[in-house]
Amino acid sequence: MSELPKGWSLVSLDKIADWGSGGTPKRTENSYYDGDIPWVKTGDLGPKFLRQSSEFISQEGLKNSSAKLFLKGSVAIAMYGATIGKTSILDFDASTNQACAVGMPIVGVTDTNFLYYLLNNEKQDFIKKGKGGAQPNISQQIIKAHEIWFPPLAEQKCIVEKLDQVLAQVDTIKAHLDGIPAILKRFRQSVLAAAVSGKLTEEWRGGESFNSQIKKLGDAGVSIKTGPFGSALHKHDYIHSGVPVINPMHILEGQLFPSESMTINESKYSELSAWHLRDGDVIVGRRGEMGRAATVKGDQRLLCGTGSMILRVNEDSLPKYLELILRSPTAIQYFNSASVGSTMVNLNQKVIKDLEIYFPPLYEQTEIVRLVDQYFAFADTIERQVQKAQQRVDKLTQSILAKAFRGELVPQDPNDEPADQLLKRIAAARAESEALAKAAKKVGKKTGKS
Repeated sequence: MSELPKGWSLVSLDKIADWGSGGTPKRTENSYYDGDIPWVKTGDLGPKFLRQSSEFISQEGLKNSSAKLFLKGSVAIAMYGATIGKTSILDFDASTNQACAVGMPIVGVTDTNFLYYLLNNEKQDFIKKGKGGAQPNISQQIIKAHEIWFPPLAEQKCIVEKLDQVLAQVDTIKAHLDGIPAILKRFRQSVLAAAVSGKLTEEWRGGESFNSQIKKLGDAGVSIKTGPFGSALHKHDYIHSGVPVINPMHILEGQLFPSESMTINESKYSELSAWHLRDGDVIVGRRGEMGRAATVKGDQRLLCGTGSMILRVNEDSLPKYLELILRSPTAIQYFNSASVGSTMVNLNQKVIKDLEIYFPPLYEQTEIVRLVDQYFAFADTIERQVQKAQQRVDKLTQSILAKAFRGELVPQDPNDEPADQLLKRIAAARAESEALAKAAKKVGKKTGKS
């Protein structure tokens, strides 16, 4: 669409709102802070209605800085760095720092909600206008000079009403989608819990009792080796782009994510041959968050780190089944209650060996692993679909806004007062008001009144 809709006008933002920006009181003056005046920063912006600020300043701080008090209903927009274009309506009288510009809608020209939606629609254009290096900024002057297509006042109200209605539906869809990953996480945990309790294969077994298969890991032919102690592997041994060392932070949801920044050289790797990871090893994190376990696959050059442990099964067991045990809610709950350490949970060999778990014959372990893989693949498929749907919904919001500000969201009324006439009328009224104020001031001076 290359032409303005009928009755719309091309105007700069300073024609529809009065703009200002804030400031920061001296941090060294304690009396300037922790007062009763909300002080908004760009990190606070984002919700449509901003109902609280992260900091407060005092009357003295407001008075002795470039910070200003903006009235409830003003619209704040971020001007700095990665937050450029983040917008919120102030739901309370507040001051801001210098990274926020604040627009106060001109009465009779536009209103708070329309200005909020309008600024959101212009976000990408503001980002493009950012100037500077790694953290580009825009200025109040750039915002004020920014030109937009501006509709008649009556049409603005229709646009806001329609956007409120449509975007509320989008928000509902988004909330439902955002809640699905948590549901899938609980689903995976319930699958693991059923897998290591014998319930997952209960029907497959034909209802046969599984109590006889409950045993401690130490009695199930599992060998355990703790990672090299600090005396064998120091921080200064780490290099970049060498042989990866696997610590708890490199283990997530059954997969290994080696880091190039935590590796050792060939000499150190050879020296620590007792902790080389082999195909079929199960590595488990013994510090911090419990449940970090993964099976090593293939001939990889990896070293077990000081924060991890190597578990190996005999020919009667599947490494993958052992991994599922260690990742299960049953094991995590037990490890958290039985592990030692006050500031950080620390898993030792005795705790692992004493874990009582369902440990069936090899053929049933194989079926359990197959079923878990099947259920997890199903969950992964849904998760990918959710991610795609979330991306579409995010684009949908911007698409709806763009449609609104092209004049395509609501039908136009030819009887509406054109925007350019409205702006001229308001400008004339403001000029008259300012002239009267000046005249009154002059009279006051002549009569000795101020």
